[in-house]
Amino acid sequence: MSNFTSKTFTKQNLLCRDRIGAMIFLVLCLGYGYQASLIPMFPGDEYEPFTARTLPTILTFIGIGLSLLLLVTGQPDEKSESDTNMNWLLLGGFIVLMALYGLGLTYLGFVLATGFFLMFGFYLLGERRKKVLFGASFPFVIAFYLMLTQGLDIYLEPGIIFTLW
Repeated sequence: MSNFTSKTFTKQNLLCRDRIGAMIFLVLCLGYGYQASLIPMFPGDEYEPFTARTLPTILTFIGIGLSLLLLVTGQPDEKSESDTNMNWLLLGGFIVLMALYGLGLTYLGFVLATGFFLMFGFYLLGERRKKVLFGASFPFVIAFYLMLTQGLDIYLEPGIIFTLW
């Protein structure tokens, strides 16, 4: 029995990159789910099939399920074929890009901020073809914007620069 536990439950097998990432994602999903439960509802919303809490709750359960799945199926770093070197510069670039996206939503609005976020995100990941950069970012964002505003009647802030005129 001791031979079994020494081979299976070593520190390097339990704390591999997949499982650490899964645990971080699980904590984030649980925090997001808690925040989603605090979303105020209008009177009578308890009888509606789709409320302000519906999509965040669904996303919470999907995220928890996926993180638990990765936690169970995570392979030790030696067995996984992933690169064990971390690209900290790329991570820092995406953190800066996400902060700029948060600011851009206020000033540029949803369409421009999200389009630029996707375009520069693809660029950071190594895509350099202009057709792909523009074709994979702005048409998708415009379609998503139209679906939200026209199809679901959700108001999205146009941005401060567009409300000045």
